[in-house]
Amino acid sequence: MSEKHEPGPGRRSFVAGAAVVAGAALSGTATAAPVSRPTARGASGAADTAIAFTHVTVIDGSGGPAAPDMTVVVEAGRISGLTPSARTRPRPGVRTVDLTGKYLIPGLIEAHTHSDGPDAVIPPLYPLAGVTTVREMWGRPVHHAWRQQILNGTLLGARWLIASPILDGQPSLWAKDVGEHIEVTNAADARRAVLRVKREGADFVKVYSRLSREAYWAVAHEARRQNIPFLGHCPDVVRITEAGDAGQHSIEHLHALLLSTSAHEAEVRRGLAAVRIDASDPSSLSRYHSWFQQVHPLEWKAVRGYDPRKARAVFRRLAAAGTAVVPTLSVHHTLELPDEVPAGAEDWQYLPAWQVDSWPEQLRALTSGRTPEQARRIRAIHAHRQLLVRELHAAGVRLPAGTDTGTGYLVPGFALHDELALLVQAGLTPAQVMRSATRDAARTLGLDSVGTVEQGKAADLVVLDADPLRDIRNTRRIHGVVVDGRWIDRPERERLLAAVRQAA
Repeated sequence: MSEKHEPGPGRRSFVAGAAVVAGAALSGTATAAPVSRPTARGASGAADTAIAFTHVTVIDGSGGPAAPDMTVVVEAGRISGLTPSARTRPRPGVRTVDLTGKYLIPGLIEAHTHSDGPDAVIPPLYPLAGVTTVREMWGRPVHHAWRQQILNGTLLGARWLIASPILDGQPSLWAKDVGEHIEVTNAADARRAVLRVKREGADFVKVYSRLSREAYWAVAHEARRQNIPFLGHCPDVVRITEAGDAGQHSIEHLHALLLSTSAHEAEVRRGLAAVRIDASDPSSLSRYHSWFQQVHPLEWKAVRGYDPRKARAVFRRLAAAGTAVVPTLSVHHTLELPDEVPAGAEDWQYLPAWQVDSWPEQLRALTSGRTPEQARRIRAIHAHRQLLVRELHAAGVRLPAGTDTGTGYLVPGFALHDELALLVQAGLTPAQVMRSATRDAARTLGLDSVGTVEQGKAADLVVLDADPLRDIRNTRRIHGVVVDGRWIDRPERERLLAAVRQAA
């Protein structure tokens, strides 16, 4: 059995997402974890032996045009056929599902999440919301327990890539109230930490903002030596381009981009060096409130010094290096525009009341004390982040979709649909956004078996009632999902969601 969750850790579920963004503080998070996983991820039965989905419009995740009236054959957890329905006659014994008028897309990939909550609630929510792969950015024993249960077929869930505990400098941005993290002060500490987390089964090493240059380069060297990816925040003392050259494959959030694209970079870096964390403060919420107060003026200075020519040079270098950026606009929106968070949403019914009820107080703890002028500036910073997303895409930088779920107001799985809408608001087309949540995310995670609808790929699929290329919000109109070859149609999905709601 995996560990139980009581109301007490509710604060952790908010801070473990919200503070991850705050801790980026003009830095970033990198990720890439090539992992091969067994099949059979259904909680109540094995995948169908063979099933043909006929007369469906396929949006394959490549960014190309939709292909109408196709037949997709799924067998033993894989896509074994993909042909026009007019030229396809399923062999005897193959179950046929007529999807006339429906749209079939790859299973969505959540590239940045912090999952916390009951076993019967959190893991199933991802696939039932159409998210069939997740990358866990702060690994804990419960995540490994969930993954094993999913692989054993005793728990419905997604493919799970799991980070190490966070490796940070001393004092860390984290107190001890939100789970284990590892503080390293020198190269020897850093090398030992890499060896430890590899031994403990992490898929990648998660580095953080307060690491010294000595510790960071030691992590990078030891991770390469041990053949384990190292990912995480670009430390304040390391340039983004240096992090890319060192082997980080993605930058999480948009803080680092503010600094690296500003003509005031040198001055802002001096300000970052002067930021202090009270090591005696036992509350991560308190530490992060202090962090926000110190960092927001620096972000404002960075935005005011935005240098388009410098930005283009940085973005070209990121694109050439294959370094992805995960914008996590959802969490930026929550923390930077708190007046716009909803008072309620249908998706909230799938989480325990103690978890949902804790969100407003926690948000106030992180964002209180802003003057009207500070609020205005933070809103302008948020708008600038949207500009950066457009320019990153124009420069050819890969933008996998991730939400930082674990932050308040973000429901596992469902939050990714809101992230897709925010990416469209930032200036991407629905087709580009679909690719960000499928093919591009799969490449960033180092997974070649998912992310597109192709023969031979894993059968992680979502069937929609309406065209997401016309309106990205149609990704929420789920008719059914295929989870590693197991077809969950509308009635079964509704039954499973009702069970989650009852468990919550």
